Amino acid sequence: MRLLVVDDEVDLAVTVAASLRREGYAVDVAHSGQDALDRLLVNPYDLVLLDLTLPDIDGLEVCNTIRSDPMFDPATRILMVTARDSVSDRVIGLDQGADDYLIKPFALQELSARVRTLLRRETTGGDAVLETGGLLLDTARQSVSWNEDEIELTTKEFSLLRYFMSHPEQVLSQERLLEHVWDEMLDPFTNTARVTVGTLRRKLSAATGVQHIETVIGAGYRFLAEPVEADSPAEAPVSTSVDPHEAADS
Repeated sequence: MRLLVVDDEVDLAVTVAASLRREGYAVDVAHSGQDALDRLLVNPYDLVLLDLTLPDIDGLEVCNTIRSDPMFDPATRILMVTARDSVSDRVIGLDQGADDYLIKPFALQELSARVRTLLRRETTGGDAVLETGGLLLDTARQSVSWNEDEIELTTKEFSLLRYFMSHPEQVLSQERLLEHVWDEMLDPFTNTARVTVGTLRRKLSAATGVQHIETVIGAGYRFLAEPVEADSPAEAPVSTSVDPHEAADS
């Protein structure tokens, strides 16, 4: 999942972004309303954490623009994060199209819980557990299991698997995976996506005895709703060289 933090308080924005990245999210940061709108036109964000008090465009106007202009994705979730704590401010924010409202100061744990809730609402209709091909992924507990046996994954592998399981049987290109699971700090020419898919596929195969991720030559990868035998052609060899960015994300 790719998130955008919009806040002109640089230290706070950096702290929030770092906290969310530790949970496996891809996070970009904008410090003005116009910067946020420009980024939203280029990148597919699943959630925007939007401050109301910005140096150029008020956050309410940014929210209204995202919701009213057809150039922006209407499925993007908006969490308003602001020191404006009156009931009228909250009502106005929600009426402008925000999905939730969080008052500053806040605990990072609460922010994380709000983010998880909004993303679950988007991808799974409110269900905290994804199940595809016999795998269970619990978004609240950040755990993956097979026949009640937990499978240990890095935060980035978990985020990648979550995106795969949210789009079963769809062919996902490396570019699309980079857009949604990583952020703009990543070198676009890196082989990180290929390496991470490879390690995730091997971990799942070792734990389950079947193959869940199929390589579609020249197109990308497909997460199988019905897994196949582990020694099938779906288990294509991948590069084992590790990009330095992957080590930082794991």
